[in-house]
Amino acid sequence: MRVEGSVTTVSWIPSESVTGAVFRVPFEVGMSHYDDPPPDQVDDAEALLQADRARFANRLRAWIEVKDGAIVESGIDGGGLIGSTTLRVAGKGVTFAAVALPDLRRSEQLSESAMRFEQTAGGRTGVPAVRRVSHPPFVQMVAPLAWTTLALTLHADGRKDFELVGASPFPRHWVYDESGRLASKSATVHYSRWSTTAFGRHTPWGDTDSPVFVSEVESALERELSRSIMQSGRRPRITKLRKDQSLTQQGEEADELFL
Repeated sequence: MRVEGSVTTVSWIPSESVTGAVFRVPFEVGMSHYDDPPPDQVDDAEALLQADRARFANRLRAWIEVKDGAIVESGIDGGGLIGSTTLRVAGKGVTFAAVALPDLRRSEQLSESAMRFEQTAGGRTGVPAVRRVSHPPFVQMVAPLAWTTLALTLHADGRKDFELVGASPFPRHWVYDESGRLASKSATVHYSRWSTTAFGRHTPWGDTDSPVFVSEVESALERELSRSIMQSGRRPRITKLRKDQSLTQQGEEADELFL
């Protein structure tokens, strides 16, 4: 008996997520753009990238052959996809090819009836990004690396488990199950930390991955409200809180909606 499974991440740049006056300029003047949230159902991640609706995707597919309740053979497939970047100046577009890094794959037999597969995929845009960084040589000319690390566990009885075990702090990463349905998402986006640390050996292609806080998927109504607010034509007001500061308290009367 063969058991097959898959999981995919789609990574995109949410509105107002880029920080720093210099790096926001291309988005503010229309040279580049933020992304609309991906759909709840993704059947073709490559088509999303070709339509410039996402930045990169990580597709992990794996299988096991089972005989008498034990795994006798296994395989892993899939891979990363990364889109090009187009900057627009005076009505003309200049496209920069992305730089994809080799997919990193690992597999481990957890028991005679369970096999775990992992895949890291990502790369960087071809657009130059001169910036200060927090490690030697303290200046970088190329863009930081972005990636996700997916894990998929297949069981001899047909069960399938998946998770997002690591990811770059930027951009946002959404996880889709094998049916293409949105299943979970990275809960935070941290542009400044990404831009100063995600290069060289401080990535999975060196010796470091970044743990990621994963959140559950909101209801369809909550996502629709979010889209309506963020795409209303008015720039949203972004408020930052200290780690010990409360936004609101349970039981208080309010007439505002927070995202």
